[in-house]
Formats: sequence, C-alpha cells, structure tokens
Amino acid sequence: MNDTVTETHHRDSNLPGFLGVIDGTIARIESVMLAAGVLLMALNTVANVVGRFAFKSSLFFSEELNSILIVLITFAGISYAARHGRHIRMSAIFDTLPVPVRKVMMIVIAIVTGVFMLGLAWYSFGYVMTLKGQGRILPAMQVPVWWMYVWVPVGFFMTGLQYLLTAVKNVTEKDIWLSTLVLEGYEEDEKEV
Repeated sequence: MNDTVTETHHRDSNLPGFLGVIDGTIARIESVMLAAGVLLMALNTVANVVGRFAFKSSLFFSEELNSILIVLITFAGISYAARHGRHIRMSAIFDTLPVPVRKVMMIVIAIVTGVFMLGLAWYSFGYVMTLKGQGRILPAMQVPVWWMYVWVPVGFFMTGLQYLLTAVKNVTEKDIWLSTLVLEGYEEDEKEV
C-alpha cells in the first residue's frame, strides 16, 4: 500500500476513454462555476461597499445576487470536494481493515453515495421545476426564483457522477482510491489515529 496521498493538480482525468472525457468535463465545469461564483461575489460585495460609502447608496440587488452565488458555490463545491477526496470520512474502523476488505468497502461506499447524490439531483430537479411553475420572481432583481436553485440539481448530479467514477476507478485499478485523483493513504506529516 502506498503511504502517501497521490493527487494531480490538473483537470485532465486519468480515467480511460469516455470516462476520462466525462471526468475532465466535470472538472472544467466545476472550475468555471467556482471561479465565476467567487469572483462575482467578491466584485458584487466590493461594489456594494464602495457604493454605500462613496455614494451613500447600496446596490439594491446585492443581497439577492450573493444568495444566488452562495448556492452556486456550495453545490459546485460538493462536486469539487468529491473529486479531491475532501469530504469528511469516518475511517476509524475502515483503516483497521485488511486491504481487500477496504477495497470492496470503498467501491460500495462510492456506488451508494453516487446513487444517493443522483437521487437528490432528481428530487431537487423536481423542486426546481415546481418553483418554475409557480412563476415567482426575486423582488429586487426581477428574475425567476428558480434561477437561484438551478445549481442544486447540477451540483448533486456532478457529485453523483464523481462518486460513480470513483467506484469505476477502484474496480479498474489495483490501489484504493478516495476519488478519481486521490489515492488512499496518509501524507508524511499525518498520522493514522
């Protein structure tokens, strides 16, 4: 077993063929969503502060825009965290098991989590469609309320795919992978507890 975490810092997938294309596409979408969300939120907040202090008038839409961007960043972030093996893991028992058992457990955990995330994507999509049907709009920005929540099913869907790709990675590779990019193990400065 490898004792160090192996992680690539580029968006190119190390999965074969079409699965690599899916993985790379998800990585690019995550990058755009997170970068755009954070930059727009910073720009919006700075512009609002400048407007408030320099012109004695806040941007009327600032709070609503930041709410939309928080939802976007949160649900793009869950997919990003899954890609980089950064979700919280309860591994006390898992770490004590033999390698073959851990391998099977990782596959099962990734499949169950992936299916659960895809189920949440399906239900949240239904919720967004319900909101769309209601025709409600945000008071300041005058845009449909469902635009705010459209990122929820997108984030759950990408996260579900990421976990399923992790399961495939564990089926096709010899080592145990926490994600498509992160090999199980500890860094030199970390200890197994």
